Amino acid sequence: MKQSTTTYVAMDTHKETISVALAEGGRRGETRFLGEIPSRPECVAKMIERLAKNHGRLAFCYEAGPCGYGLYRHITALGHECVVVAPSLVPTRPGDRVKTDRRDAVTQASLFRSGELTPVWVPDDAHEAMRDLCRARQAAMEALRRARQQVLSFLLRHGRVYSSGGHWTRKHRVWLAAQCFEHPARQIAFEELVQTMDEAQARRDRLAAQMQELLPVWSLSKVVAAIQAMRGIALISAITLVAEIGDFKRFANPRQLMAYLGLTPSERSSGAKTARGAITKAGNTRARRVLVEGAWTYRLPARIGAQILERNERLPQPIKDIAWKAQTRLCARYRRLVRAGKPTNVVCVAIARELAAFAWAIATSGAVVAIV
Repeated sequence: MKQSTTTYVAMDTHKETISVALAEGGRRGETRFLGEIPSRPECVAKMIERLAKNHGRLAFCYEAGPCGYGLYRHITALGHECVVVAPSLVPTRPGDRVKTDRRDAVTQASLFRSGELTPVWVPDDAHEAMRDLCRARQAAMEALRRARQQVLSFLLRHGRVYSSGGHWTRKHRVWLAAQCFEHPARQIAFEELVQTMDEAQARRDRLAAQMQELLPVWSLSKVVAAIQAMRGIALISAITLVAEIGDFKRFANPRQLMAYLGLTPSERSSGAKTARGAITKAGNTRARRVLVEGAWTYRLPARIGAQILERNERLPQPIKDIAWKAQTRLCARYRRLVRAGKPTNVVCVAIARELAAFAWAIATSGAVVAIV
């Protein structure tokens, strides 16, 4: 006999298997473990079909993780509700020291029924593909950074130090090409390190070019164009920021976006004691890094440079007004905090927090749709 209430199904997903638990609707509904199924689409569909015969409305959930959003899309395509849960926000008991797939699935089903799980925003397939491309470029950047450090460390071990300017300029590359070592093995090792660095740089540039090429067909291309009106956010930074955050309108106010990015101060207050510490760093690391890097540009006086002027040519006036307001405020705030004796890294994080608020104001502005 079918029930009229919702039945809550929790899944603990892994590479090979999925542990499934069920919580009946109602305050006294039974919570039980159903078993494990292979982590394959046909097995999931068979399990859902079997549950649909014996229960009314079904609601599924599983924790976000390395298995991605394929299971979510598969379940929603079958016509059922599905929620992807934030693992870091799942309530846990401090004294609980037993963790198994069975216990995790049963506990998650019970918490899902009581409404104590926090869902995450699930991007569509096209948005996730653009995010994958951005993260591939970031991985190439990290590989390039490591390769450059290895080259400099190798030269330092052998007493070769470049002191005629900055590293990785044209002049520095000429100096690198002129380095010779007496032993053939050492010369080969050096040349291999330099080639690894060049390959990483070429991969980074290829991925950046692909990001620019695919931008016009992306649904959020207008948002990317709009937030480039702000100082410190150029094309690649804008694409990365929008790809990581997604739909800005899902945040009701900029404070929610700041918290999502982990830019809000941590706090441990009790009674009359108020103690605030460093930022929480609880949100998206990649988007936070982009904002902090862009915040460094506000140490200079406010002005509209040639690059920003070129990016603003096709933008509506309301967006340019918000960007100029952000620049005048943040440049003044940077100097004021520095004069107050704040460390520069603390100042940049404070600027990045407000920069996120102005990015939210631009992205949620109605003027974005007027961009051509």
